Amino acid sequence: MPLCRWQEGQGLVEYTFILVLIAIVVLVSLTLFGQVIGNVFYDIVQHML
Repeated sequence: MPLCRWQEGQGLVEYTFILVLIAIVVLVSLTLFGQVIGNVFYDIVQHML
């Protein structure tokens, strides 16, 4: 049975919500752990020099 027009739009909205949720999780993670991750990369570079 073919999807109605509103069902196709509903799927698009669901994918948009998922992408927004992922973006929020990434931003919160970077905010909380950004300094720690930066320190790890800094230490790696210092050991390479």
